Amino acid sequence: MRLFYCDHHEIPLPPGHRFPVRKYRLLRELLAAGGLYQLEPAPPASPATIALAHDPGYVRAFLEGSLDPAVMRRIGFPWSQGLVDRTLASTGGTLAAAQDALASGFGGTLAGGTHHAFPAEGAGYCVFNDVAVAVHWSRRHDHARRFAVIDLDVHQGDGTAKFFEHDPDVLTISLHGARNFPFHKQRSSIDVELADGTGDAAYLEALANVLPASRSSSRIWCFISPASMLWPAMRWAGWRSRTRGWPNATAV
Repeated sequence: MRLFYCDHHEIPLPPGHRFPVRKYRLLRELLAAGGLYQLEPAPPASPATIALAHDPGYVRAFLEGSLDPAVMRRIGFPWSQGLVDRTLASTGGTLAAAQDALASGFGGTLAGGTHHAFPAEGAGYCVFNDVAVAVHWSRRHDHARRFAVIDLDVHQGDGTAKFFEHDPDVLTISLHGARNFPFHKQRSSIDVELADGTGDAAYLEALANVLPASRSSSRIWCFISPASMLWPAMRWAGWRSRTRGWPNATAV
């Protein structure tokens, strides 16, 4: 089974920056030691493919480093060529995983899940919305018409919800902390807000209650992020689950 990664592209961050960028390398090293997966560097997504989903002017300004400083502050990273390279690879990893899913029924990437990115701006350490790009790419190439996006991050997938709020062929499901970021929520097709202290049993019951919707609607493709939630016993920020998950991994 093949998984893509992008941590070989370094993001130069100032001392004390709160984003835990080391988690991606640590996860890759842990999986490599297990020997169960074929790990490959993610190919970069092309700007033209990203612009299938995102505003072309926004894409161009980010790549050139000419975004308004206020926009970069909402993203949360200082601009650098390393950030550009890593962002293109992060989106490219999800696209490559989508191609694997077409060939074998499953694809995975250790990055992606950048669900706070909106069509014309980024936020919350998310520049481009990789799942939105993959959905638009899939449609452009007639790979699928109907999709389900199951977002299991502790934060609501607000950008993904906004992308597809008027799209009847994309079912967006988000299980997230009610009191966690973003504090202004968007409207997914199905939102499940969970209280601080939610444990495994309650979490898994909530997930089981919404999963039938992704099947009953005859969805062709299903994007799951973070893919850690496919594994038993999770460690969940603010919740009382018992083991570790994968950081922002995406499965198709």
